[in-house]
Amino acid sequence: MKKAIIILLSILGILVLVGAGGVFYITNGLEAGENLAINPVDLKGIEDGTYTGVYKAGRWSNEVAVSVADHQISNIAVVKTVTMEKPEVTDALIHAVIEKQNTTVDTISSATVSSKAYLKSIENALSQ
Repeated sequence: MKKAIIILLSILGILVLVGAGGVFYITNGLEAGENLAINPVDLKGIEDGTYTGVYKAGRWSNEVAVSVADHQISNIAVVKTVTMEKPEVTDALIHAVIEKQNTTVDTISSATVSSKAYLKSIENALSQ
């Protein structure tokens, strides 16, 4: 009986540690991401080509390839997605950036940090 209780307590302890680690992983960097400043880009000085942009911040790290033709964003391809990506959010954000031709778009509701992470990668690609 004592062995069973010890094993049960050990398993419970492991579950608590794993759960706490998961919460830390999910929320680590959340506030910094929410406060991340996204700057507008000036496409006038950007030559035709494809530019790679990276943003590194834990689970929001990502990489994009931004194609420019005639001083306009023609395509944005996600090379590396954020962890726990929602493809519909990514697609909506990319569509908004291409439509507006700038990174000064609204973030997607309930995905603010992921939105800002992708916007920062796009900004980084076009600010080289």
